[in-house]
Amino acid sequence: MRPRAEWSSPARWRQVLLPFLMSLFCGALPDQIRYSIPEELAKNSVVGNLAKDLGLSVRDLPARKLRISAEKEYFTVNPESGDLLVSDRIDREQICGKKSLCVLDFDIVAENPLNIFHVAVLVQDINDNTPVFKQNKIDLKIGESTKPGKTFPLDPALDSDAGPNSLQRYHLNDNEYFDLSEKQTPNGHKYPELILKHFLDREKQSFHQLVLTAVDGGDPPQSGTTQIQIQVTDANDNPPVFIQDIYKVSLQEGVPRGFSVLRVTATDQDEGVNAEITYSFHNVDELVEQFFNLDKTTGEITTKDYFDFETANSYTLSVEAKDPGDLAAHCSIQVEILDENDCAPEVMMTSIFTPLPEDSPPGTVVALIKTRDRDSGENGEVYCSILGKAEFILNSYSKNYYKLVTDGPLDREEIPEYNISVMATDRGKPPLSSSISITLHIADVNDNAPVFHQASYVVHVAENNPPGAPIAQVSASDPDLGPNGRVSYSIVASDLEPRALASYVSVSAQSGVVFAQRAFDHEQLRAFELTLQARDQGSPALSANVSLRVLVGDRNDNAPRVLYPALGPDGSALFDTVPRAAQPGYLVTKVVAVDADSGHNAWLSYHVLQASEPGLFSLGLRTGEVRTARALGDRDAARQRLLVAVRDGGQPPLSATATLLLVFADSLQEALPDVSERQAPADPQAELQFYLVVALALISVLFLLAVILAVALRLGRSSSSTTWGCFQPGLCVKSGPVVPPNFSEGTLPYSYNLCIASQSAKTEFNFLNVTPEVTPSQDLLCEDASWVPNTNHEGVPFTSDIVLKVPDIPLCCLFICILQAPPNTDWRFSQAQRPGTSGSQNGDETGTWPNNQFDTEMLQAMILASASEAADGSSTLGGGAGTMGLSARYGPQFTLQHVPDYRQNVYIPGSNATLTNAAGKRDGKAPAGGNGSKKKSGKKEKK
Repeated sequence: MRPRAEWSSPARWRQVLLPFLMSLFCGALPDQIRYSIPEELAKNSVVGNLAKDLGLSVRDLPARKLRISAEKEYFTVNPESGDLLVSDRIDREQICGKKSLCVLDFDIVAENPLNIFHVAVLVQDINDNTPVFKQNKIDLKIGESTKPGKTFPLDPALDSDAGPNSLQRYHLNDNEYFDLSEKQTPNGHKYPELILKHFLDREKQSFHQLVLTAVDGGDPPQSGTTQIQIQVTDANDNPPVFIQDIYKVSLQEGVPRGFSVLRVTATDQDEGVNAEITYSFHNVDELVEQFFNLDKTTGEITTKDYFDFETANSYTLSVEAKDPGDLAAHCSIQVEILDENDCAPEVMMTSIFTPLPEDSPPGTVVALIKTRDRDSGENGEVYCSILGKAEFILNSYSKNYYKLVTDGPLDREEIPEYNISVMATDRGKPPLSSSISITLHIADVNDNAPVFHQASYVVHVAENNPPGAPIAQVSASDPDLGPNGRVSYSIVASDLEPRALASYVSVSAQSGVVFAQRAFDHEQLRAFELTLQARDQGSPALSANVSLRVLVGDRNDNAPRVLYPALGPDGSALFDTVPRAAQPGYLVTKVVAVDADSGHNAWLSYHVLQASEPGLFSLGLRTGEVRTARALGDRDAARQRLLVAVRDGGQPPLSATATLLLVFADSLQEALPDVSERQAPADPQAELQFYLVVALALISVLFLLAVILAVALRLGRSSSSTTWGCFQPGLCVKSGPVVPPNFSEGTLPYSYNLCIASQSAKTEFNFLNVTPEVTPSQDLLCEDASWVPNTNHEGVPFTSDIVLKVPDIPLCCLFICILQAPPNTDWRFSQAQRPGTSGSQNGDETGTWPNNQFDTEMLQAMILASASEAADGSSTLGGGAGTMGLSARYGPQFTLQHVPDYRQNVYIPGSNATLTNAAGKRDGKAPAGGNGSKKKSGKKEKK
């Protein structure tokens, strides 16, 4: 090999050969980036600026990731500058052998975006090999009878260089008998032939020595020599002769060792020893001797090794037949190797992009695949396919490259990983194939919103629940991974007030458990609705909403409340009057109660706990109506007391009691004496109040007596005219119809006028029902009592004057006038319109009082208003039958018929019936004396 300094600057021979070689190179390798370099360049030598030739910017090189795809990488790419550098020793003779054109093809792969560029590097030969003869000495025997012009082929010299640097010519030293000519084999190899110019004379010179020189075309040229020693022998007149000069044979590359290729035959017309022929290879390459064997005696050629079409597809064999007289004949054998499909395709994965986002659109490149088949023709044609993956397809990209791309949407939640098998198959017969497996991981994308396990939630919570206790749990799932599938919960809407929402419920963001922040009350809040949201942690975040309806269940935590009979302002019980002639079934009164609970907890029942006469009255179990069970007997007391218990339907039931005071009387005047004689209740508080009232009355009487005594003494000292002056007009002490703002229990709202009488021998105390219309405009006179109305006023509830007779006293007459507010002109009510009933209809024994809070409060307010009217004296004493004192406040047309009947459409839990107002009218008729009425009671009933 010549020194590197001699060939590192090839400018001289480039000027001559490079244009010719490049023209050939360009025609053979179109559409490629082409470079030309000499062989044996030093490592890291620059071939060319690849980035510039590809049109890439130096700034883009890190992102494009240029790399070389080749079986053996002789080159590398500088990632910073984009220069194509030599990375390994390039020996043209080792790579290309005897080929006239040595080209290294490889591909440059660029990513982001994916591109493939084809590069071809022409390796130029340098004169680094000297022509070498196989033998340093060549021995020839030539008979003296050989005629001039006879040629003797010689073994050629070998030069591994190609082109101009290969063997170009031979030289023979100057001599008298021999000359040299050059011949060329069919495959283009030159070999020398020695030509006899004159007859040899063994006797004159039996031995000749020549020098053969082989010279290549390098600059400077290199040469090799060998010695030719010629021995002149005795005459052998006939040389061997082959049957044919050229043989052609075709062999399959898969033939076994020892396979007979051909038998060559040569004949010699000589006889005896001169006719014995030996065969040998003549002027052949090392490959010929590696693959072929020649029998020297028979001339049969057999194989020594397996052929490889991909390595060499033809061989040229030269066979020499020589007799003992060294006369020889030569023939040429051309062996063609037929390709067989013995090489399976190769599949190589150049690039793979994993993990692949699941939202990658169809057509996204997954991998770059390269195929190769060393066979030729159809045996080397390769096509690729995917085994059983409909989500991916292969697209032919360039030359032997394929792109593996997506053919449809990907879903990591269904298939998180793909094992893709790519098979490459050639078109040989039979076809060969090979495959590779690609594992592709799918990256998660937040493409799934949380999904609740139920479309909506309904939870039942009993009232009076402990605060802070969990009442429900919502759950949502998200099939995504990591933060994309991590769900948090929150309340986003509610039918509650926004400010009050936080005080009612809260939700755990991690578990979805809904907590009650307070104890619920069914009577205040029966149901409310929340909108809960499940939200993942993806970017952007996805969410879903669900409704949660909370139904607050009722507990029996409210006892029944009695609305009627109600107590007076001072705590005393009211009484009801019953006509003495009341028939069985007569509606006396009705116990009205409500329960704030619902359902069975508010289903009320009425029970008699205690009664003065157990069989005298009956009580409706569901209506609370008190009716006479039989007619009043002579032995029955006029005053009756019923203790009624009202129970609800809860478990355990709650109850309340009500006391009914009933007086049998045909009129209120008849009932008053009985009521006034009642004894005080037995409880200590009532007795204490009674004693206080008695003490206050005694003090008042003593004070009044003292005032009268003082007036009498004063009058005794005065003149007689003055003494009787009280009988003159204008001397009466008068008081108008003043109503005390606060009157104690048992007193009637009346005022008194005190007058002195002069004509009467006895004094009367009259309790009169006086109206402003009949009151005299002037002062009352003691003599004149004409203004006093008739003692029996038609249509007035209080129709009788109470007259108290007193003995004659020498004092002025004491006249007590009871003044009362005028009665309402429309005060009459039918017997059916009594307190406690609903209009004129009787209650249904199977009904119940409804639990409507608003209507109940209205009824209670009207009942209490009636009691207040009786206290402030703005109505008549009885107020009319059935009004309960409501007419003066709500007008003359107001009756209980105007109060909504709460028994209508009441649902009883556990029953399929709805209670209606189906009660019948009263059976009994009202007595002539008037309807029953109520009055306060301050004493106990007399037995």
